[in-house]
Amino acid sequence: MSTDTTTTPTTPVATAAGDRRPVRFDTKIAVLLRDDMEGWQRLNVTAFLVSGLGTRLPELVGEPYEDADGTAYLPMFRQPVLVLQGGEEVLAAARGRALGRGLPCSVFTADLFATGNDADNRAAVRAVAGDELDVVGLAVHGPRGAVDKVLKGARMHP
Repeated sequence: MSTDTTTTPTTPVATAAGDRRPVRFDTKIAVLLRDDMEGWQRLNVTAFLVSGLGTRLPELVGEPYEDADGTAYLPMFRQPVLVLQGGEEVLAAARGRALGRGLPCSVFTADLFATGNDADNRAAVRAVAGDELDVVGLAVHGPRGAVDKVLKGARMHP
């Protein structure tokens, strides 16, 4: 199975101002969250997880934004990010399937809620064997079908 991570849409991007046809991308960005977290934790974990994808895969990031007054804003992902949820077993299985397929992914473990900086975050993950990680969040990018298989058992976040 190919792990090509290009983000080429399967239909042309609309060029006319009024053309609002949906664009279907060959790839998918998805975040999977454990369903037993507080709301603030879900938001925080999602933000941390997707930050890794943009740095590892710069082609996922579009051009900077600008408003009518000329104020510049940072660029964002070129395609939607799906947010799903599942139980502890779903997260563990998804992590294993993502790694088994060689898909780029980021993880957030329960231990990271007790750390306060990047160095301690990395040390907390490094201290635990992969199969023992208490994964509360996972972000993954790859071909649509492969990502769908990784997320088997997950459901859309409410």
